[in-house]
Amino acid sequence: MRVIGGTARGRRLAAPRGERVRPTADRVKEALFSILTSLLGNLEGLRVLDVFAGTGNLGIEALSRGCSEAIFVDSHRESAAIIRQNLTQLNLTDRGRVILKDAASALQCLNENIAPFTIIFLDPPYRQGLAEKVLGILASAPFVTRETIIVSESDSREVFPERFGSLQQFDRRVYGDTALTFFQKGTPDDHA
Repeated sequence: MRVIGGTARGRRLAAPRGERVRPTADRVKEALFSILTSLLGNLEGLRVLDVFAGTGNLGIEALSRGCSEAIFVDSHRESAAIIRQNLTQLNLTDRGRVILKDAASALQCLNENIAPFTIIFLDPPYRQGLAEKVLGILASAPFVTRETIIVSESDSREVFPERFGSLQQFDRRVYGDTALTFFQKGTPDDHA
């Protein structure tokens, strides 16, 4: 696994042993960042939240491509240590913060006096209902605005509801066994 774009392009990332963590494939990551760039233009200075971060793969890719800050959330001690290791080896520790908590608890902690995020990545274990639970929380989170784009990675056979409270699904792309589903606050007409 490696960073595929930006200032850290080509640099390898550490990953835990075993199959507990399933990093986003390079081709899916390339497609994801191409979509984000087409939606947002340049990523310079944007804030990112990487939930179920695993190795920090997506948030680190965003930092490499110019995002100013990334907060990584994971409930596994080994994953948190690997994210810190990856940030250190890429000289990104000043722009990345790791929260070792389950997603729901971490999002509650972030509710207090935190600036909005422009991009939120969700990459939970597949088919466990975790994305739906977190999307429900994000729908009313004060750090999610109409400009925030939430991307949930899932098994391509999983299909999400069109809405989670104020969040509206506006795009879904399938790459083999992986699907990327995009949400933003607003109405269906906002994304037509």
